[in-house]
Amino acid sequence: MINGLPTVEESYGVEIVRKGIHLFSLSIPVVYYFITKETALAILLPLTALFAGTDLLRFRHAALGEFYHRHLGWLLRPHEIDRREPRLNGATYVLLSACICILLFPKLIVLTAFAILIISDTSAALIGRRYGTHRFLGKTLEGSGAFFVTALAVVALSPKLGTSPAEYLIGAAGAATGTVVESLPTRIDDNLSIPIAIAAVMWVLYALFLPHLNVFALDIG
Repeated sequence: MINGLPTVEESYGVEIVRKGIHLFSLSIPVVYYFITKETALAILLPLTALFAGTDLLRFRHAALGEFYHRHLGWLLRPHEIDRREPRLNGATYVLLSACICILLFPKLIVLTAFAILIISDTSAALIGRRYGTHRFLGKTLEGSGAFFVTALAVVALSPKLGTSPAEYLIGAAGAATGTVVESLPTRIDDNLSIPIAIAAVMWVLYALFLPHLNVFALDIG
C-alpha cells in the first residue's frame, strides 16, 4: 500500500481473484449444453433477480450497503461502488446477459458467445494488465490479442452443426467482433455487450451463408 492506494502487485492480485471468480461463470454454457432453454431460464431468471435486487438495494439501504462494501468491496471496480452514479456489478451483468442470450439466440450460438466472454475476457484482462503497453481503441493491443487468440480456441472447440469450414469462419468473425467490442471505450458493461454482439453477428452470418443448416438443432430435446 502506497499513500493509501493499492500497489500494482496488489491490484493485479485482486484482478486474478476477480477473474478466477469470473471463470466460474463458464458453468453457465457448460450446464446449458445439457438442459433445455426453459430449464436454464428457470434457474437463471430468479438468480439474476436476486443478484440485481441486492445490487440495487446496496445503494439505497445504508446497512446493507455498508455490509456489502465491507466484505465484497475489495472485489468491485471503482465505478461499481460509486454511490454518485449507482451501477450493477459485473456478476449481475453476467447473469443478465446469460438470460438475454438464452432468450434471443439459438443454443449453438449462445454456447460459443458466452464461452468467449468468460475465457477471452479473462485472458484479455490478465494479459493486458500485466503486459499491455500499446493502445488499441480503449484497451491494450496485447490484451486484445489475447482475447482474439483465446476466442479462436473457443471457436475451434465449440459445438458445430456439420463439417463445413464456413462454421469456423463464422465463429472467427464472432471472435473478431468480440475483440473489438471488448476494446471499445464505452459505458456499456462488456459482460453484456460482448456475448450479445458475438451472438448477433454469428446468427446473421449463419442465415446468410449457411441457410440450409438448422441453427436450432441443439435447442431440440
